[in-house]
Amino acid sequence: MSHRLTPGLVLLRAAAVLALMLLLWNPARSRALPEDAQPLVLLDASLSMAGQGGAWRAALDTARVLAAKGSEGGGVIWRFGGGVAGFDSAPPGDGASRLGPALEAAAARGGAITVVTDGAVEDVADLPPDLRRRPRVVLLPRDDFPDAFVAGVAGPRRVSAQDTVRLSIAYGTAGKRERGSGKRATLVVSAGRRLASRDVTLPDSGTVSAELTLPASRFPFPGWHALEVRLVGTNDPEPRDDARLFLIEVSPLPAAVILAAPPDWETRFLARALGEVARVPVKTFVEAEPARGWRDGATLAAVAVSDVQRAVDAARLVVLAGDPARHGRIRLAPRAAVLAWPTTRGREGDWYVQPPPPSPLAGLLAGLPWDSLPPASSAVDLLPDSSAIVVLTARLARRGTPQPIVLLTRRDGGGARQATVAASGLWRWSFRGGAAGLAYRSFIASLADWLLGGGEGRGERFVPVALETPNGLPLVWRWTGMGSPQDVRISLQAGPAERVDTVRFDADGRAELRLPPGVYRYAADDGGERGLVAVETYSAEWRPAAAVLTAQAGLPAERRESVGLRDRWWLFVIAVAAFAAEWAWRRRMGLP
Repeated sequence: MSHRLTPGLVLLRAAAVLALMLLLWNPARSRALPEDAQPLVLLDASLSMAGQGGAWRAALDTARVLAAKGSEGGGVIWRFGGGVAGFDSAPPGDGASRLGPALEAAAARGGAITVVTDGAVEDVADLPPDLRRRPRVVLLPRDDFPDAFVAGVAGPRRVSAQDTVRLSIAYGTAGKRERGSGKRATLVVSAGRRLASRDVTLPDSGTVSAELTLPASRFPFPGWHALEVRLVGTNDPEPRDDARLFLIEVSPLPAAVILAAPPDWETRFLARALGEVARVPVKTFVEAEPARGWRDGATLAAVAVSDVQRAVDAARLVVLAGDPARHGRIRLAPRAAVLAWPTTRGREGDWYVQPPPPSPLAGLLAGLPWDSLPPASSAVDLLPDSSAIVVLTARLARRGTPQPIVLLTRRDGGGARQATVAASGLWRWSFRGGAAGLAYRSFIASLADWLLGGGEGRGERFVPVALETPNGLPLVWRWTGMGSPQDVRISLQAGPAERVDTVRFDADGRAELRLPPGVYRYAADDGGERGLVAVETYSAEWRPAAAVLTAQAGLPAERRESVGLRDRWWLFVIAVAAFAAEWAWRRRMGLP
């Protein structure tokens, strides 16, 4: 009996192979999806919506109406400002107007998007063009009004009672105002009572600056003070941006004095770091040339040798930087701690600091990235005696015998402590920032802690990034301690009221804490860190600003998806059925 293939078998085999090839190739096509996501309304909840001329009530009603019209089950409302939050009818509280994060989250969710805002959005220029065109924008602009404001205050954070405090104050006007009016106002600095004032002329628009000085002796008592710098006599409709806070600490005497002869980058970075980590007033005197005498490091005003000597006699810590031969005219008090930092006459080269040997500071310096720190630019040869303790060593070009560059000793065999740093160029650690910057802070903090006998150089684990924060923005903290960041419970006291919060640090050592306006004294529960921070009534959101986001109809909210042939169940059925039918037919015909 002869057996041969029939057209039916060939057709079944071709259909099965074709279906299999299509499944392996898996071509796809795009199709529109039915819109099942609820429409979303993004409601601007920044402080400008509730400021002078703001339309918060109208925006709230508009958002509710748009959400109710969206679909059978109603739409969804999100609030945006400094971040993204669910809807509630509480007054706006965000001190920023950033639309980007909310718009990105809304676009990923799908559905129609409507933005209800006054148009004063600060990140419009950063939005991708397609994302910016996507939403419908309902614009409720603020009414324009004349406004005078204090934009910022800059000055020294820690001073002694003998110092003169110099504040640089930025102030200005915004909104509609008659040009050329030359309206006068008064800048008043107060801390419970008026300390200083200055008459100024308000500009027609924009910001200008003025300097105001006052002797630190006017402060009623030593310690931390919250200065209020206010514009008086403006009579504008929005008074909440007429004042800024500036926190300053006053000490009876300068706790640290730096003598830089000559001054250089090393002493400049040292002065800033010492004031930050030791949390004491630092006074710097510089002598560029011996014939020109000493000058104040902040103002470059000439200072008599007797005044320098008086500051040194009162200081708990004296830093002798530069050329040691030029400090001979200054007598050191027997009980003063001394940090000697010669920066001249050293051997130049790349001196790489080695991991610390055992010493009283080894625990404070443990864990620093020594192998990745920039090298010192020069080193002075030291001949330590038997009583000296070597804290750090360095090797030239990573070769040869390590040379001591940081020593701890006792002055004249007495009880006064002295540290000697014989390397120049360590300021580059701080200049680089990041891990190297933290290493420089830890190094200076450990020296200050030992020299001051554990008194003031506390080596804090965390510090506030800024002592003052505008209304509606969080207080930001930075982890500066050794090891991984850890959550810390702190108590915050504003007048008689006290609250307890937990500062939670992320992997980058950053933490945020939102507080209502006020001046807060904070203290860690374990008795460590303490200080003063402030949340201001001021916010840039109170000032009138032009709408940079315009009304638009938006793009259709159609969603599409890509569908491949493998997503079609019937193609698998065809392939299996064709192979099964061919096999059964061949068996029936006796074919192999």
